[in-house]
Amino acid sequence: MNSPFHHIPTRLFSELAAGGGGREAVNALASGQYSKNKWLLLGVLRTAINTGHCQAPAAQAAYNLLADVEGHDPGAVQAVISYPSVAAWASRTLATNTQMAGTDPGRLSAVAAAAAIRAKFPAEIEVPTTDNLAMLPSLGAAAAGGQTALVRSASAGAEVLSAGAATCVPSDPHQDAMGWSAVRELRIGSLRMLLDDIDPFRMPAEPRVASRLPGDEVGRWEDVLRETWQLLTRHHPDIAEEFASAVRVFVPLSLPPEGSHTSSSSAETFGAVALSEPPDAQTLAVTLAHEVQHLKLSAVLNIVELMRPDDGLRFYAPWRDDPRPVSGLLQGAYAFIGVCKFWRRQRQLDQGAAGMGAHTEFTRWRAGTQRVVNTLLSSRLLTSAGSEFVGGMAQTLRLWQDEAVPEEAQVLADGLAADHLGCWEDANGPAPA
Repeated sequence: MNSPFHHIPTRLFSELAAGGGGREAVNALASGQYSKNKWLLLGVLRTAINTGHCQAPAAQAAYNLLADVEGHDPGAVQAVISYPSVAAWASRTLATNTQMAGTDPGRLSAVAAAAAIRAKFPAEIEVPTTDNLAMLPSLGAAAAGGQTALVRSASAGAEVLSAGAATCVPSDPHQDAMGWSAVRELRIGSLRMLLDDIDPFRMPAEPRVASRLPGDEVGRWEDVLRETWQLLTRHHPDIAEEFASAVRVFVPLSLPPEGSHTSSSSAETFGAVALSEPPDAQTLAVTLAHEVQHLKLSAVLNIVELMRPDDGLRFYAPWRDDPRPVSGLLQGAYAFIGVCKFWRRQRQLDQGAAGMGAHTEFTRWRAGTQRVVNTLLSSRLLTSAGSEFVGGMAQTLRLWQDEAVPEEAQVLADGLAADHLGCWEDANGPAPA
């Protein structure tokens, strides 16, 4: 078991505060998340034992199997324990007020089974079923009847037995097969991204998760990701590096009623980004620039306390229609530093109307983010580490404020900002200074 204590080296903390950090910083944050997930699993086991839960023996057997598999193939165990839905399930199982089906210690068996399959480790273990599926996180789900299914893993392969029938797990578990619904994989050169539209814990905080996608839709996702990856690697290498290091899973969302592209991420599912089908490469690139920042900051907050307790004060954010607490301001400002970084570079590439649009986006969001950073620094609700972190954000933004933009872009950006502030104040009253 890793130490429960992690720290961020001073240099990496400064680079993260400036809005970046790169692969080294993301890997350090991911290491902290892996340790957190291992402690969550141990917490599930201990709580089951201490409360006399009926699934405690099964949880103990699963935990023992995980330890055995880790001795054989540590990478296989890390791949499963780091999977976003595992953290979401474990944290919600430990919560006392959750009503979500499947939040019980027995699901630890599915985690162990998935690790054994990845490692080709000989094992037999019963796993729970939900909605006639035996879900093996990070891999896929086998059709199953009854309340449990038996998973058999061996060096030659694996199968899931239920109600007298056997489902073979494909040699490539990310491919669908008879009785097997895979967590499908998008493959772009060396980039591998999982598209999870089946795990019940893939993004529990998001109410709009889409149901199983047909194959042609999966193909469209892969096509857009291919164009996006080309755009990022050619022109936004810093964003590409952090995206490839931080994001492992896409969770498809249904389009909201207004029909516009939407995305989200959650502190409980590090490594996952939920989003509706991206309409084009540039939209997906901006989305990733935005959501990677959220993932980084959430992981930082697991290690370093940046904010004092919420005192009930709410503030104006130029990207939201509702008043926001300091925690929301910090998340939004950090995300929009990523958005600004994208448009700052993209405005040098696009021409004509697209170029003017890129200039306008950069101009609007550098000013809006600077306003929110100033609010944060004057709020007295940051810790000393928080003031240092937001100070790094402010330094990056100050460097961008003096960069020349076309007058038309400035006028358009100022008009959009004024319209948003006016609508916000009509709904919420005068924005706090």
